[in-house]
Amino acid sequence: MPSVNVATEPGLPKYLVVYRRIRSAIDDGQLRPGDRVPSVRALAAELNLARGTVETAYELLISEGYLTARGQAGTIIALDLPALTMTSSPAENAAPTERNQPLALQMGLPALDAFPRKLWSRLITQRARQTDIAGLSFSDPRGYAPLRSAITTYLGLYRGVQCTPDQVFICTGYNAVLELVCESLEMGGQGCWFEDPGYVHARQILLNRGVELIPLPVDGDGLRVEHGIRLHPAARLALVTPAHQSPLGVALSPERRRALLDWAQAQSSWVLEDDYDSEFRYRGRPLPALKSQDVHDRALYAGTFSKMLFPGLRLAYLVVPRELVERFEQVARLWRNRCPELLQATVSDFLSQGHFTRHLKKMRQLYSVRRALLVKALEELGGGIVKVDPQAGGINLLVRLLIGVPDFRIAEQARVAGLSIEPLSRWQLLSGEEGGLLMSFTNVASAEQAAEIAGRLLAVIAAARATDQDKAQGCR
Repeated sequence: MPSVNVATEPGLPKYLVVYRRIRSAIDDGQLRPGDRVPSVRALAAELNLARGTVETAYELLISEGYLTARGQAGTIIALDLPALTMTSSPAENAAPTERNQPLALQMGLPALDAFPRKLWSRLITQRARQTDIAGLSFSDPRGYAPLRSAITTYLGLYRGVQCTPDQVFICTGYNAVLELVCESLEMGGQGCWFEDPGYVHARQILLNRGVELIPLPVDGDGLRVEHGIRLHPAARLALVTPAHQSPLGVALSPERRRALLDWAQAQSSWVLEDDYDSEFRYRGRPLPALKSQDVHDRALYAGTFSKMLFPGLRLAYLVVPRELVERFEQVARLWRNRCPELLQATVSDFLSQGHFTRHLKKMRQLYSVRRALLVKALEELGGGIVKVDPQAGGINLLVRLLIGVPDFRIAEQARVAGLSIEPLSRWQLLSGEEGGLLMSFTNVASAEQAAEIAGRLLAVIAAARATDQDKAQGCR
């Protein structure tokens, strides 16, 4: 690990100096995903600092997604680093720059312009003023108790998931949820059913953990459960997105839901339900959670506030079956992978005071409009070139290519044009025949903006098509 000299920036608190040096090493590529960093004790001894100073810096880096604590296995640079980094520390209140502004169509982002920032600022200020001595100590490894209670209430009312606060674990983002599941279920070398195509970041984490992925195809009714039973019936885990499959957007049919839960019960296996954006459904009512139908308590349920509020929170949660609570708590205590209690308390207030459900209702209405704007612009300008897949919900679009140009090549050239889109092929474990482009519509605020973005994207596709044609003619 690059050296950290705390004497070079005497104007900053020592924990921020450590924080900035590690961040700079990550930004400069000196520290890469998966690299192990020194233990708190070792780095504190090397720098002649108090352990609490180094621990504070590490916890800040963990909360922002730059480090991942792995219990006795040590702390590493996160495998899925945040896409946007900053050269300044969070305490410096730097003005926004082009570097940390999201690109058009960037996936995983809610409507940042519609978030109630003034309300959030008021809530977090109130909480900061109420900080007492207990709040300065180590927090509960399961998470802030009032937040776990608020999540329990919300899930019972709106997702049909009946659980108690002791079954809820707060994690620093969905990646930390997966790490906690892998460690607690001892998934190294174990089989895991995985949707194909499926969430690419989850795939990377599982593979890094030594999990054997069994890719299962997805059709109009979701994951093909019978395919998994035929290929690998004794898999220890199935990772699914039943309400809104990531990335195709289809829902797991009632018959396959029952088959999946019956398989888990028969094999003493587990199902991890990633319910990442089920609240955003634009036709009909939101589908019930798979966990709400889990009479045998074989399903774990994961949710995140990143897409509901804002991704900078790095705050997710996991509901585990009663049988697993003790084991998960043991791992959580070893990991010390804790979100800042101030943020947890603020989210707790946001939920318990009713702001969360009002915000979701507002976002559903807004996203329905913004989605329609981008779909209309793409269909009007891109007839014969692209086709938008019909989806009932979610915050992303899947745009199919009707011409023979590789989707990854279009995605690469689109980024140069200031558009952040994902090629569908990157999300596939087994090669697929159809290409596609994944993109978000949440921050498309007007018809004019939608038309401008669609025009830019189609110009990129046309240029890629022309390049392919020129290469083909040159080979003749």
